[in-house]
Amino acid sequence: MGEKTTAAPRCAALVGPYLSGKTTLLESLLFVTGSISRKGTVKEGNTVGDSAPEARARKMSAEISAATTEFLGESWCFLDCPGSVELAREAQQALMVADAAVVVCEPEPAKALILAPLLKFLDDRKIPHLLFINKMDIAPHRVSELLAALQAVSARPLVLRQVPIRTPDKNGVDQVTGYVDLVSERAYQYKPGQPSDLVKMPETVLEREQTARRSMLESLADFDDALLEQLLEDAVPSKDSIYQQLTKDLAADLIVPVLMGAADRDHGVRRLLKALRHEVPDARETAKRLGIVADPSDTVVQVFKTYHQSHTGKLSLARVWGGKLQDGMMLSGHRVGSVARMKGHELAKLAAASPGDVVALGRMDDVATGMLLSASGKAKTATPWPAKPAPLFSLAIDTENRADEVKLTAALHKLVEEDEALTVEHNPDTHEMVLWGQGEIHLQIAIDRLRLKYNLPVKSHRPHVNYKETIRKGVKHHSRFKRQSGGHGQFADIHVGIAPLPRGKGFEFHDEIVGGAVPRQYIPSVEEGVRDYLVRGPLGFPVVDVAVTLTDGQFHSVDSSDMAFKTAARMAMTEAMPSCEPVLLEPIFAVTVTVPTEFTSRVHGLISGRRGQILGFDAKEGWLGWDEVSAQLPQSELHDLIIELRSLTLGVGTFAWKFDHLQELIGRIADKVVEQRLQPAH
Repeated sequence: MGEKTTAAPRCAALVGPYLSGKTTLLESLLFVTGSISRKGTVKEGNTVGDSAPEARARKMSAEISAATTEFLGESWCFLDCPGSVELAREAQQALMVADAAVVVCEPEPAKALILAPLLKFLDDRKIPHLLFINKMDIAPHRVSELLAALQAVSARPLVLRQVPIRTPDKNGVDQVTGYVDLVSERAYQYKPGQPSDLVKMPETVLEREQTARRSMLESLADFDDALLEQLLEDAVPSKDSIYQQLTKDLAADLIVPVLMGAADRDHGVRRLLKALRHEVPDARETAKRLGIVADPSDTVVQVFKTYHQSHTGKLSLARVWGGKLQDGMMLSGHRVGSVARMKGHELAKLAAASPGDVVALGRMDDVATGMLLSASGKAKTATPWPAKPAPLFSLAIDTENRADEVKLTAALHKLVEEDEALTVEHNPDTHEMVLWGQGEIHLQIAIDRLRLKYNLPVKSHRPHVNYKETIRKGVKHHSRFKRQSGGHGQFADIHVGIAPLPRGKGFEFHDEIVGGAVPRQYIPSVEEGVRDYLVRGPLGFPVVDVAVTLTDGQFHSVDSSDMAFKTAARMAMTEAMPSCEPVLLEPIFAVTVTVPTEFTSRVHGLISGRRGQILGFDAKEGWLGWDEVSAQLPQSELHDLIIELRSLTLGVGTFAWKFDHLQELIGRIADKVVEQRLQPAH
């Protein structure tokens, strides 16, 4: 095998769907390299990365976990990323600084589609990646069947690197007991807890090995004329030239090597490590791929994850791209409070860090995830940080104890710093604090963190819909406010006309006062009184698309005042609006649903069942075999749309939304909304 030597530490992100076994693979990688003496399990909640209680409670990873180890004298940092589709942002952040990705998947062809969005992200950014088919010891399908399903969702050619050796057990059921490496053409037998034994290639696998090797070489020959010429002449390429081509093509994201094993039994893990060691580009090449421009002597780092920990404060997890990083130095105007290496949530202080290292920087309060920092302040990158994902699911939250409201604001700020997929907004119409995220589990994890990490118990509920109301007909109304009590009294007399406006026009106020019937200084008070009323109309909702005209009035030279005319205006609106045929308006959103084509018909039923209107569908640009369905949907039907959509599409369906217009709502649904609104608060 061609040797590849580099002193710079390298970094690989472990990514893939929920339950594919990424954390188990990380434990195995650390175990076989001697970094840990005993493997933890996700089930027991004692793995390197699962120290957060919200992760342990769900037996899943909830955020990036970094662990460093050494293999054959070279340093590696592995970034274990959550697999839940709701936590995909964590994986994206890790991938932006990784030299390569190990995409972990299960040996189930039916689950191959789940990888499509992840593989698209990798290919769009030309991030080198390979597939590790996990759980091969219980694989129910042939590799050829699985590879065909995986190739259908990969824009890059998959290059199988191994074929499994299957041996019947005592019941006659085939078990995967080893593999043949297609480059070296050596056969290996798995040994529990130990390196695999080199064995003679079984006759039963010889034909499959030759076919698979030929296919591998043909894939590589698509990118190398010399190799193609050798194949055409039936010459046998040297093993070194094959390894070199694999390394070159992987770095350029031209191919996706496919390896296999069973991480819980350490099967195939050493072979994976060797492939990473010889074929994955180093930090210098990765920085070049990202277009990072800096002086060779400049210290350059990029922050890709932010943590807030009770005992250490704010930590910025970063990759060093150039120069020597030391505690106390200034990076783009920010002082480095400390430099440490992370292993899960444990910290080990470092005197200095070099290019390729993944380190935690302490107490850099004004530094945000995604920032590129340098000692000179002049380093730049041509690769923008990925845009934050659009919010898909929301909950209105409030503290259980009113005295904690100020603490809640500070804690939410930290949560959003830690998790770029979270957004907080204050809804001015419903006066609710709304937490937005990627799904129900995502927000429940955030709420658990508020409770467990910040000692802030909160209550949550489905946010209220931004209903409005308007009127169907206009009226004219006269209102007089007169009050006499010792000294100056209060007096205001006004005539107003109330009329509907076209949808979307909002509110208009006009005055037609002539001859000083209402002095000019009081007219703004009339408008203010009208606006105060429109905050809550006769149906209980903000009033829109209405025009109010002040046509006449009277005043008293002593008793009239701004407050009197403001009160008279409110009285006029309160008395007249019920006669204007008020009607409820519900928000309608423009929604674009993105799904694989095979699920498009299901989306039509989903939208129709939620009072939606299908406007059309088309192929999604740049996504082979995917559609975009355009529709209009009431806001009240959007709340849990993402939950049902994912349920219908193996978790890969998503949507984007924006407010489009207000539409009249009548009938039983409207009656129920108004009834609930007008119920007295308990």
